[in-house]
Amino acid sequence: MAFNARKIYPIDTKPSVAIGIGLPFNGNAVFNSTYLTKDAIKSNLLNYFLTNQYERYLNNTFGANLKSFIFEQISNDSLSFLKDDIQNKINLYFTNINVEDLQVDSLPDINAVTVKLTYNIPNTAISDKIEITF
Repeated sequence: MAFNARKIYPIDTKPSVAIGIGLPFNGNAVFNSTYLTKDAIKSNLLNYFLTNQYERYLNNTFGANLKSFIFEQISNDSLSFLKDDIQNKINLYFTNINVEDLQVDSLPDINAVTVKLTYNIPNTAISDKIEITF
């Protein structure tokens, strides 16, 4: 009889071993450690969205570059470009996740753009969502 085996990351089996750094940096020793793969991936995605291109040494193309869109005219073309750019770079840098839904919406009343990302980790029951407004 076949069943769906659930993949458990080997590093998640040791609850006292940190596997990443959480955001924001406001812990007792400056850093908050993450102990689960779900939390580490979410922190890595937040780091990606908050990083601009050319900020990361020796990896100039890493980052969503959202700050460059702050003073751009909000149009359907610019939102479509931003969505495609985010999708392509997530596929490039985060091969361990599947993007379920990516929405880029404008909020013209407050002159803001919202990025909503829903994703899952393959072969696990882990699913999560990130929403950033800038």
